[in-house]
Amino acid sequence: MMASNQNMKELQWFLQAVKYGGLNLHSISFYLSQAASGCYQETENSMNINISGESISYFSHLLTTLAASKNAKSTLRNLEFHLVQWEVQEVKNLGILLENNPSIKQVVFRRNKFLGKCMSELSEILKRNKMIKEIMLSESNIGSVGAGYIASALMVNHSLEELQIWEDSIGSRVLARNRAMEVHVWSGQNSGKTSKVVEFVPENSTLRIYQLSLSGSCRVACSLGMNFTVKSLDMTGVRLKSKWAKEFRWVLEQNQTLQEVNLFRTCLKDKGIVYIAAGLFKNRSLLTLHLTGNWFTGVGVEHLLCPLSRFSALQSQANITLKSLSFGGGRTRIGRDGLAAILQMLTSNQSITRLAIHDDSSLRPDDFVRIFKSLEKNATLKYLSLQGCKGVQGETLIQTIMETLQINPWIEDLDLSRTPLHNSGMTQGIYRRLGQNEKTEPEMDLLMDMPLTEPKSCRVFFCGQEYAGKTTLCNSISQNFSASALPYLDQVRTIVNPMEQAVKTVGMKIKTFKDEDTEISIWNLAGQHEFFSLHDLMFPGHGSASFFIIISSLFRKPSNKEPKSTGEIEEDLQYWLRFIVSNSKKAVQQCTLPSVAVVLTHFDKINQPSQDLQLTVNSIQRLRDKFQGFVDFYPTVFTVDARSSASVSKLTHHIRKTCKTILQRVPQVYQLCNDFIQLLSDWRSENYNKPAMKWKEFDTLCQVKVPALRIRSRHDNKERVEVRRRAIATCLHHIGEVIYFDELGFLILDCEWFCGEVLGELIRLKARKQSSSESNGFISRKELEKILRANLQSPIPGMGSKVFENLESSDIVRMMLKLELCYEQDPSDPNSFLLIPSMLEEGRGKPQRWYLSTPDCIYVGRHLECHDSSHMFLTPGFFPRLQVHLHNKIMALKNQSGATYSLEKYLISISINGIYIRVELGGQLGYYIDILACSTKNLTETLRVIQQLIVPAIQSLCQGITLTENVIRPACVQNLTPPRYRRTQVVSLQQLKQALLSLPADGMYDYQHTWSPVSDSGRTILQAGFNFARDILSDDDFRQVLHRRYHDLYNLSQELQVPLENNQYGQDHASGLSEETQTVEPSIGGIAEGVEAVLQRLKIIEQEIRDLKQEIQGLRYYEHQLLLELHRKVNYLVSFNVQVEERKVPNMFYFVKTENYSRRLITTMISGMTALRLHMLCEFRGEMHVVEDQTGCELMQVDNRAVRSLAPHVKNFMKLVTFALKIGAHLAAGMGEMIPDLSKEVAHLAGSSSMAAGAAAAAGAMGAAALGRRNRAAQGSRDVQQDLRAAQQWIVDFLRDRGCSSGKDIAEKFGLWRVRYRDTGQIAWICRRHIYTRSAEILEVPI
Repeated sequence: MMASNQNMKELQWFLQAVKYGGLNLHSISFYLSQAASGCYQETENSMNINISGESISYFSHLLTTLAASKNAKSTLRNLEFHLVQWEVQEVKNLGILLENNPSIKQVVFRRNKFLGKCMSELSEILKRNKMIKEIMLSESNIGSVGAGYIASALMVNHSLEELQIWEDSIGSRVLARNRAMEVHVWSGQNSGKTSKVVEFVPENSTLRIYQLSLSGSCRVACSLGMNFTVKSLDMTGVRLKSKWAKEFRWVLEQNQTLQEVNLFRTCLKDKGIVYIAAGLFKNRSLLTLHLTGNWFTGVGVEHLLCPLSRFSALQSQANITLKSLSFGGGRTRIGRDGLAAILQMLTSNQSITRLAIHDDSSLRPDDFVRIFKSLEKNATLKYLSLQGCKGVQGETLIQTIMETLQINPWIEDLDLSRTPLHNSGMTQGIYRRLGQNEKTEPEMDLLMDMPLTEPKSCRVFFCGQEYAGKTTLCNSISQNFSASALPYLDQVRTIVNPMEQAVKTVGMKIKTFKDEDTEISIWNLAGQHEFFSLHDLMFPGHGSASFFIIISSLFRKPSNKEPKSTGEIEEDLQYWLRFIVSNSKKAVQQCTLPSVAVVLTHFDKINQPSQDLQLTVNSIQRLRDKFQGFVDFYPTVFTVDARSSASVSKLTHHIRKTCKTILQRVPQVYQLCNDFIQLLSDWRSENYNKPAMKWKEFDTLCQVKVPALRIRSRHDNKERVEVRRRAIATCLHHIGEVIYFDELGFLILDCEWFCGEVLGELIRLKARKQSSSESNGFISRKELEKILRANLQSPIPGMGSKVFENLESSDIVRMMLKLELCYEQDPSDPNSFLLIPSMLEEGRGKPQRWYLSTPDCIYVGRHLECHDSSHMFLTPGFFPRLQVHLHNKIMALKNQSGATYSLEKYLISISINGIYIRVELGGQLGYYIDILACSTKNLTETLRVIQQLIVPAIQSLCQGITLTENVIRPACVQNLTPPRYRRTQVVSLQQLKQALLSLPADGMYDYQHTWSPVSDSGRTILQAGFNFARDILSDDDFRQVLHRRYHDLYNLSQELQVPLENNQYGQDHASGLSEETQTVEPSIGGIAEGVEAVLQRLKIIEQEIRDLKQEIQGLRYYEHQLLLELHRKVNYLVSFNVQVEERKVPNMFYFVKTENYSRRLITTMISGMTALRLHMLCEFRGEMHVVEDQTGCELMQVDNRAVRSLAPHVKNFMKLVTFALKIGAHLAAGMGEMIPDLSKEVAHLAGSSSMAAGAAAAAGAMGAAALGRRNRAAQGSRDVQQDLRAAQQWIVDFLRDRGCSSGKDIAEKFGLWRVRYRDTGQIAWICRRHIYTRSAEILEVPI
C-alpha cells in the first residue's frame, strides 16, 4: 500500500504541518523499512507515513513532535505501526505521546519487534494509561515473556475494552489476569493463513477456544484456575489429551465461577475423563458439562458418574451442584460397566435435572428398559435426551417408558429424535403421556377409591399391678354382657376360643364381646413386673379406637385385710398414667386424648366408709388435675367388688357408652377392615384355629372372598391390588386385630397367644436358663428355636394337630428380631447366639471402673432427662429396645472395626474407635439416661460420637418425649460416682451456652462453671470445684455460641446498614469517635459499623471455624466496633436539642418503682401510676452509666400530660436498653456500667418473642432518635424529635415545680454536675467520679 511518487511529500513538510497545526488528523499509520521515505494523505483525516532504513531517526522525531502538538491532542484517535523495530527510547516517546493525547483510543502493532526491555516499558505505559480502549498485536512475536508483561499490565488497567493478539502462545497469560475486557487471539501459523484461536466475550462471560496446540490448551487450562470472570468455556472441536485434562482437574477444584463447560468432539479418552471426574468431587460451581463426541468407554462413564452417585444410604453425594450432563457419540462405548454406572446414578442421584446420551450404538433395547426402570426411583430428573441412540426401539421399551411415566411424574420432556422409535412414528403416545405429566393435578391415589367407614371394634386395656383383681373383674363384666339365656361360654369368646376355658395362660389375656354391632375386646395386661417391658408392644397407635381402665386394689393382697396406704394407691395410678401419656405421645397420629377411668377393687372388704378412703378419692382428684390436658380423665371413681356382676354393672355401662363415643371420634378405617374381622374368624374356624396366616394364604382369601381385592385378569394391575391388600393388613394391625409386618410374610391372628405364650416365653427363659448353654443374656439360636418349637407343639385343647404347619419357630425368631426384642451376635452366622435383654442380670455389687485409665484420658458425660418427668417417663420397654437398637446401629457402621458391646440390665458398655462409653438408665421409673465417656481422643471427637451416634438412637425410640440435655461434672464421670450422688452435679447445656452468650468475648474461652459439694451423712463425697467451659463443651458447642453471636451482629448490621469506615484493626478508634460525633450521617440506623466485614466473617464461619481462640478474638473486635458506634450515637442522643434551656437539665432519665426493698424499672407509662422515682444517668460520652446511691426525685402520680410527654421517650429508651442487652450485654465498658442495674428489670424483654423478632427494629427506632435532625426518613425523624423535645420540656417543668432547677439542687438529688467538653464545646451532666478522672477533658459550667 505505497503511494505513487507524484503524490509523495517530504517528511519535513509533515513535521512542520504537525508543529504549526496545519493538519486535522484522526488516524496516522507508520510504515518502517520502506524503499523510500515520504507521506501520503489517504483521506482528509488520515495519513500514511513511510520511513526508509536511512531515515529511521525521523521516526523518533515524529513521535516527539506529535506528543508536543497541541492540535493533535484533541483530534488524533488511532495509531498504527507496521514493521517497527522498537528501541527503548522510542517506546518511551510513544508513552509520552499517549499520555499527552488522551483522545487516542486505538493502537495497532503489525509485524513489529520489541527489542530489549521494550515490552517492559510498554507494560508500564499500559498501567498508567486509562484512555486507550483497544490494542492489537499482530504477528509481533512478543513471546511468553512479552505476554507476561502485558498480563501484568492488565491487572492494573481496567479501562481497556478489547485486546487482539495474533499468536496462540500468549492467550493463557492474558486470560489468567483478565477482568471484563474483550479478548481476541489470532494465529498465523496454519499454512500461512490467519485464524482466530481464542475469543472472550465479556457480555456473556464466554471463552471460546477455536484451535490451539496441546501446549496452548494446557496453558489456557492453567490460567482458568484463578480466573473469576469466565463463566462458560467452549472448546468444541479442539483435540485434547489426558495431559490437558490433568490440568483441568485443578481448574475444577479451584475455580469458583465456571458454570458451563462444552467439550464436544475433543477426542478425550478414559484417562482424561478420569481426571475430569476427580475434579468434580471438589467442584462446587459447575452447572453444565457437555462431553458428547469423545472417545471414552464404560470405564470413563463409571468414573464420570461416581461423584454424582451414592452407593449406600449413609454416604453423601460428592457433587450436588452439577445439574446438566451429556455424553455419548459414535466413538463412545458405554458398554456393561457404563450401563451399571448410569443405573446407579439414576437411582441415587439427587441433583441432576438434565441428562443426555447421544448417538450411542453400544446399548441394546433391554439396556434402555433398565434405564427407564431405574427412573421410577428418581425424583429430580426433568429432561432426558436419547438422540440418535440405535438401541431405542421395540414394543417392550415403549411399554416400559409408559409405565415409568405413569409412576414418575417429575419427567417433563423426553427427546427421542433420530432414534428408531422416532423414525418409525411410535413416539406419539409417549409425548401425549408427557402432556399428562405436565398437569398440576396429581394422579388418583391407589387407595382413594376405597370407601371409609366408622370402625366397629374397640379395645379396652385393663392396667394394674398384680393382685388388683383384673381377671376377676373381666369375668364379671363378661356376665353383664350376657343379655340372653345362652350359656356363659357361648357368650364369651376369646380369640383363642376353647383354649381360654381349658388352659389359664400366664401373662396377657384378651376377651372379646359383642355389643350389638360393636366388638369390644378387653386386653388384660399382665400385672407382674417382669412383663412390664412387653406392654409397649401392645399399646395402640395411629388413632385406633381404645381406652384405658386403671385398676388398683384397696388392699395389698386378697388373702389378708391389710389396706394399702393412700400413697401406695397414688403410686400405682401414677405409674399407669405416666405409661399411658408416654406411649400416646409416641403415636404418629394422636387424634384425641386417651380416655382413662379408675377402678378401686375389693371394696366389699371395707365395712364402713373410712377417712382413708376419702383421702384416696382426694388423691385421685389431685391426679386428675395434674394430668388434665394429657388424658381424658373420667370424673367418677368406680369402687367395686370384682366378683359381683351387680357391683360392676355401672362400670360395664360406662365401657359400652365410652366405646361408642370413641368409635365416633377416631379416624375412619377402610370398610373392608370391618368385613375382614369376621372373615379372619371364619378362616380360623376352618383351619384348626391356626394362630398365624402366611401372606400367600391372605392373598388367596382376598381373591376368593373379597371382590374389591380380586385380580380380575392377567392384564389387570397386580401391583395396585397388592398395594390395597397390604393397606388392609396394615389397618388391621393398627386397630389391634392382627400383628403384621411387611418383611415377615405372615400375619399373627391370635394376639393373646403371641403376646402371652410366645413373648411370655422370653420372660420365662430367665428363670430356667442354664449356665451350660446361656451366659450373660445370650442363648443360641438353635436352643431358642427348640424351646419355641416345644411350646408350639405342646397339646392345647381346641387346636388341631396342624395348628403350626404354616408357622416355624424360625419365623418367630425373625419377628423378635424385627421387633428389636433380641439381636444376633453375628448376623452372618445362621447359628449365631442371640442376646435377649430380658434375660440380663443387674450388675449390682460388681466393681465399677473404666477399662482405660491413663493420665491423658479425658472424661465427659451427658445427662438426658425427660423434660416433663412428672407426666412422662422412659417406659420399662424402652431400655431393652435401646440395648438392641444401639447394637444394630453400631454394627451397621463401616468404621466400627473392633467395636465391643456388652450389656447389663440397666447398663450398656461400648468401646468404639478407642472411646469407652457407658449408657445408664436411672431415676425412679426411669426418667433419665446418663451417657458417660472415657477417651484418649480430644473432647470434640468424643462428644461427636455421643451426639451423632448415642443421642440420635435414644431419641429415635422415645419420639414425642422431649429430652433435655445436661452436662455431667467430669469428676463424677472419672470416678464413676453413683447416680444418687451425681444428681446435683449436672448443668443444662442450654443454660451453659446462655451463660457464654452473656459474657464479653474476652471471657468466653476462660469461663468457669462452679460445682457444689456433695456429702452423705456428714461424709464428703465430692468437694466443690470448677471446670472451664472449654473442658466440658465441644468445639461444635462453642461454634453454636459463636454463630448465635455473629447472627446477632449480622441482624444488627443488616438493619442499620452503616457503610464501612476507615478505622480498621490497627487504627485509633477514639480519635475517629470524636470526629464522627460532630458529623453524624443521618440514617435509620447507626449503631454498628462494618457491614461488609461482618458479612465476610460470616462467610468464613459458614466454611468452618478452625480455631476457636482466633474466632473469639475476631468476635472481640466486632463487639468493640459495635460498642464504639453505640456510644457515639448515644452521645448524640445525650446532646440532642441543646437549644432547650441550654441543657440546664440532664437528658437521659428513667423511672423506677420501689417494691419490697427492691427497685423495678418502669418500662411503660400509664396514667394513674403512683409512687415513682425519677433518676438520671451520668452522660459522660462513651461511659454512660447508672449513678450509685442516687436519691432521685419522687413523682407522686402520673397524669395524662406526663403520659403524653413521657410514654414515647420511655418506650424508645427501653428499646435501646433492651437492644443493648440483646447485642451489647457482653460489652466490657460504657453501657456495661448501666446494664447491671437495669438488666434484672428488662431481662425478660431481651428474651421475649417480640424482641427476638424486633430487636433490629428497636435498634432502628433508637438510631432514628439519635440521628433525628437529618434523617432521610424525614417524617419518622420529625416524630422522634418531637417526642424527645416533649420529654425534655416535661423534665424541665417538673424539676422547676419541685424546686430543683439549679445546678446545686440537681447535684444533691441526682449526683450530676454540668460540664462542657473542651474539644467539642458540648454540654453534658456527669457524675463526681468522671469529674475527677476526666478533669483534663472538661470544664465545669454551673448554672
